[in-house]
Amino acid sequence: MLRVDGPEERPSFGAEAAAAGLAALRCRDDILQAMFWLRGEGFANEGDEESLARFLGVDAALVRDQLAVLTRDGFLEQVDDRFLLSEVGVQEGGRRFADEFADLQLTAHGECPPDCPHCEGIDRASCSHCGIEPSPRPPWA
Repeated sequence: MLRVDGPEERPSFGAEAAAAGLAALRCRDDILQAMFWLRGEGFANEGDEESLARFLGVDAALVRDQLAVLTRDGFLEQVDDRFLLSEVGVQEGGRRFADEFADLQLTAHGECPPDCPHCEGIDRASCSHCGIEPSPRPPWA
């Protein structure tokens, strides 16, 4: 098994190693998204290992390793035992957060309340705010 020293992002072989690598990647992604969201909502501008592990529902050792990776790579800044997003971390956390939740940001048909100013006086299916355009038919249909 090939290993290098350092946090849990080390290369190795086998299904177990692949799962560990995927868990590490997902944890880094979740840390950036969570810290971006917490900052944006005004809940917290920084976090510690224990709080982030509890918030994300993952092992504290995994969070510790990934905080080290994110700090080393310039996405986080460490002050004592607390971590905050760097300028690059804010941008990357925001991009990942937007990517993750893009589909949830779309308005679904019929989501407008009855007094929606965009729908007033028109057929709801024609409303540019809540109407959904039909998908084009595929050429084989």
